[in-house]
Amino acid sequence: MRVLGVDPGLTRCGVGVVEGVAGRPLTMRGVGVVRTPPDEELGRRLVAIERGIEIWLDEHRPDIVVVERVFSQHNVRTVMGTAQASAVAMLCASRRGLPVALHTPSEVKAAVTGSGRADKAQVGAMVTRLLRLDAPPKPADAADALALAICHIWRAPAQNRLQQAVTAHRAARPVTPVPPVRKGPTA
Repeated sequence: MRVLGVDPGLTRCGVGVVEGVAGRPLTMRGVGVVRTPPDEELGRRLVAIERGIEIWLDEHRPDIVVVERVFSQHNVRTVMGTAQASAVAMLCASRRGLPVALHTPSEVKAAVTGSGRADKAQVGAMVTRLLRLDAPPKPADAADALALAICHIWRAPAQNRLQQAVTAHRAARPVTPVPPVRKGPTA
């Protein structure tokens, strides 16, 4: 499985491609950051992020795109920019018919480091170790994108089995028709 991880952001949107399957050594195929100038108009920044992600999709041909799930932060301006960049990544993937998965930051940290409260340095160190790199990817947004991809590769088999079990359970359950509602006489 080849996964493009996207750590969304308006100024620095981390991107990383990891290939492999759960239980085997993983391989980094590429890592980088799509940058936009903070003083640029918002619409132009979003177009630049779209173009950057499209280049990564063309070059690496992932099987799935994994985006960090936006969560509420105290700084509304920051969360809005993150959400907008996230939407651009999901749009680019969906336009190509690629599946999109979302993982929370704590889910990614727990998968990669064993602790959902790990800091950026711990995530970078584990990404370096897991992908057998010489040094942690810089900036941290790039390492976070790789961590997203690793998390998905490791968690996808379990999530797929769970989804199949839910689907099978629903299919095996008899459908009970709902009787029509009878209205009494009105006064």
